Amino acid sequence: MALITASLSALVLVREPAAGAQPSTPATEVITAPSGSSLESGAVQSVPAVDLERFLGQWHEIARIPAWFQNRCVKATTARYQLRTDGRITVTNSCLTRKGQIDQANGLARVLDPASKARLKVSFVSVLGWRPFWGDYWIIGLDPEYRWLVVGDPKRQYGWILSRSPELAPAQLEAAFQALERNGYTRARFVLTPQD
Repeated sequence: MALITASLSALVLVREPAAGAQPSTPATEVITAPSGSSLESGAVQSVPAVDLERFLGQWHEIARIPAWFQNRCVKATTARYQLRTDGRITVTNSCLTRKGQIDQANGLARVLDPASKARLKVSFVSVLGWRPFWGDYWIIGLDPEYRWLVVGDPKRQYGWILSRSPELAPAQLEAAFQALERNGYTRARFVLTPQD
């Protein structure tokens, strides 16, 4: 279903900027991997750091690499991420099907790298509480104001552009695609997600 990697994935809580927050960064500035990173050898690289509190909440899918687990989704795909008391993240993906019905998948995410919080594993399969399948969910592009983010995986099998709003301004969408291309993705693999 919506936004799930390898075996399925996705996350979100919208937060107002704090009083006295720094001025907005231009839409084209993007948080990317540090220079000298493994990107130079062709590896997918997550961003240096993610503020988990700002990441939580609801995101709208703007574009994706088509995947079998999202075949029923035709529009209005969202992902909601909520922090649990055990430090894991509840994931709720939803979309509208061709028949206009809501399709929903519930999952669980865990942070792999506590220092950066940019690499997660997500599971949407539970067998009596045991989760045998986990998919990579790496944040590989991020707007400094958390208006959009780009998700990928180390093998470049999956990819999503997510936004806080159902639409992205052209400059922001271009910045997201550039983050994908810096990680070895081809923008032609992505399809835009209808919103209404």
